[in-house]
Amino acid sequence: MKVKYMSKNNRLSVEIETESAKETFKKLARFQEVFDESECALCKNDELQFVVRTVDGNDFFELKCKKCYAKLNYGQHKIGNTLFAKRKKDDGTYDKETQGWHRWKPSS
Repeated sequence: MKVKYMSKNNRLSVEIETESAKETFKKLARFQEVFDESECALCKNDELQFVVRTVDGNDFFELKCKKCYAKLNYGQHKIGNTLFAKRKKDDGTYDKETQGWHRWKPSS
């Protein structure tokens, strides 16, 4: 089975070849989790940039808004070499308002 999928903002497309509907579903879900973000949740700008920072040999993945410089951080699964958007607050609850997007605020 071969499936073509276009991201919500029509900037990225992927062609997935799989053996089953379940496998297709899993692969599409992984793609959407990382690449289907269409706008910054804070300022609604659609000019987004993928950023990878390497610190002490560790890669950190984030999506950055080019207008307000807010970021959405991605975590890495321990198994499977896949990413997920970090959408929870420090207390573990889902952040409905910002959907995980944040701006750096210097401490006073």
